[in-house]
Amino acid sequence: MRHGDKINNLGRKKAHREALLSNLASQLITHKRIVTTLAKAKALRAYIEPLITKTKKTGSQEQVMHQHRVVFSHLQDKAAVKELFTVVGPKVAARPGGYTRILKLGIRVGDNAEQAMIELVDFNEIYGKGVAKQETAKKTRRSRATTKKAKTEEAAPAAEAAAPATEAPASTEEKAAE
Repeated sequence: MRHGDKINNLGRKKAHREALLSNLASQLITHKRIVTTLAKAKALRAYIEPLITKTKKTGSQEQVMHQHRVVFSHLQDKAAVKELFTVVGPKVAARPGGYTRILKLGIRVGDNAEQAMIELVDFNEIYGKGVAKQETAKKTRRSRATTKKAKTEEAAPAAEAAAPATEAPASTEEKAAE
């Protein structure tokens, strides 16, 4: 029985599963987003989030070097560790967690496996711009209601001011005609 066994074995032995997750994590750090199966993406999220948390620089130089070594023992890729500590770490320093996002993409034609894209949240500029557009759209809607009232209030004095201005030249023409 598998009571309390929450790890997804992904149909692999322990060594194979660790190698798979290590390679997926290295590629995610390098490319900032990868496409894989949904099960692998969920397993990768649980694998990489603690590693990204270790990149937040706190403590002495020895503690920071220790974190480098711990992360390297998981990834076994010097370039990925350097990228993680120099590019990803400082960018996610203020974020309290939730460094990755999983987006479902549908099913794969060959074997009907459910595909997903996993990406680092702070490195998606397109999604961030879409959120900004939605926020500005909400602000403009709110401001439109106030500007309609303001425009009608401004239009009434402007109409009153415009009416005498049009009457003044007419009265001057009338005076000239007389």
